[in-house]
Amino acid sequence: MIAGSKILSLGHYQPARVLTNEDLARVVDTNDEWIRSRVGIAERRVADTETVADMATAAAGKALAASGLTAADIDMVAVATCSSVDRCPNNATRVAARLGINAPAAFDINTACSGFSYAIAQVDHAIRAGATRNAIVIGSEKLTDVTDWSDRSTAVLFGDGAGAAVVTGVAEGEEPGIGPVVWGSAPERGDVLKIEGWRPYIRQDGQAVFRWATTALAPLALEVCERSGVAREEIRAFVAHQANVRIIDGIAKRLNLPNAIIARDIVNSGNTSAASVPLALSKMVERREVPSGAPVLLFGFGGGLTYAGQIVRCP
Repeated sequence: MIAGSKILSLGHYQPARVLTNEDLARVVDTNDEWIRSRVGIAERRVADTETVADMATAAAGKALAASGLTAADIDMVAVATCSSVDRCPNNATRVAARLGINAPAAFDINTACSGFSYAIAQVDHAIRAGATRNAIVIGSEKLTDVTDWSDRSTAVLFGDGAGAAVVTGVAEGEEPGIGPVVWGSAPERGDVLKIEGWRPYIRQDGQAVFRWATTALAPLALEVCERSGVAREEIRAFVAHQANVRIIDGIAKRLNLPNAIIARDIVNSGNTSAASVPLALSKMVERREVPSGAPVLLFGFGGGLTYAGQIVRCP
């Protein structure tokens, strides 16, 4: 049995095409002020020919290159996504093939916007159980494939991108770098956000999601801190799912994290569902905003209604 796991490195990828609020105003009845005041988004990225697997591979490749490991060291690949149109083979095996990873355990997970935290927890558990040594965990989404560009309430929200982490077991006597997960769902309310059918579009009851996120999630995020034994004052960054600036700030205010940077990558990336947490965290690390080893509170939430969070040590 291994005492725990840690994140070795991170990587992210975003498509080149930028879609601004002004661009959206040309195709749907909206404007920059309306979008910024309600959700805080200024722009988002759109993948044209790139697939979920393409973006996942790019992010994973960067994380692997930064980890000090090689493809031969990886024995598990997990991809969190809810927007892939390619159902079989799954995205994890596609990524493994492109990176030259031989015979890994490979699976996709769909808990929508909480997917990365769910996948991190599953990999952490697998490492603790001795079922894997080194893993790549990826969140990748092409939500513009399932966006109805005539629906003002959802067309302004979503973007494309991917983020990835390389996770490994800790050495004997080393403190785990991934804390206990707090996860769950409110399935009886799952109808407030849906992507259904053979030509699906995202349908969302935004007010219901907003009320749930701003009232129910802060106590669960505090439970993450309690289970990890980390005081609020110790947390150096809070990386929530990038759903809406007002939701992020509302949760952060209730958490009262005096020394934490609050991730607001949504401003420039939009809502990228399962990719949003690793994308925002990878950018923070790239900008050196969080010291290595510092505790970071991750918390994903979304369709299902699912949620998952844990404290990780910054690589």
